[in-house]
Amino acid sequence: MGKEFEIVREFEVPSPPEEVWEAITTGTGGWLWPMEYEPRTGGAAPFGGTVTAWDPPHRLTARSEGEVEGAENQTLNQLDHVIEPRENGSWVRYVHSGIFVDDWDNQYDGANQHTDFYLHTLRQYLAHFPGRRAAYAAVDGPAVSSAPGSFEAVRRGLGLADDVPEGARVRVEPAGLAPLDAVVDYRAAHFIGLRTDDAMVRFFGRDAFGAPVGVAVHEFASGADQKETERAWGEWLTGLFA
Repeated sequence: MGKEFEIVREFEVPSPPEEVWEAITTGTGGWLWPMEYEPRTGGAAPFGGTVTAWDPPHRLTARSEGEVEGAENQTLNQLDHVIEPRENGSWVRYVHSGIFVDDWDNQYDGANQHTDFYLHTLRQYLAHFPGRRAAYAAVDGPAVSSAPGSFEAVRRGLGLADDVPEGARVRVEPAGLAPLDAVVDYRAAHFIGLRTDDAMVRFFGRDAFGAPVGVAVHEFASGADQKETERAWGEWLTGLFA
């Protein structure tokens, strides 16, 4: 039997509602992954869903029922965004709700923690790369990286100290890739975020939730090559767990 869940976040950003709206509708490759919404109530939405509210730049709701594309453990998925203007920007309320039908506690824990990382990345995008389009690349590690504790190999492979804090400036030299001069913009038990002048690189310790570790890269530089980025980071992950 399925069990309902709801994840709610509220935050303010120093961006006007129009910029937030663009980020969550047409700019998702810059902070999440590329998604498309048919711009009308009743239009097509990601995950095989339907747009149930389209009121730019104030309200976006999308709902998927039955077999949710890309989420075999769900029978209902809904994303709701409310954006209100504030004197110095916008207030945003984000609600992710639905029904998990298997391993509820683990599914919820993973979704809850991923929400914090994704919405942090949204705020970083609005602060540092507003309106810019990104080449999005994502790759998972080999199956062996699903073993609990695997994310530690990622931290070691990046050369990050155990106690490196958010806000620290670092030089990361992953084997086989160009060095990265970056800011550690996110640091949690199962997630690391690095921000350079023209990219955000996100590391996911999904081994904590029974899945392989992963890397996602949002590249804003002109000429960024998605396939080459995926190849390079994929080889790096493979090498870590060889």
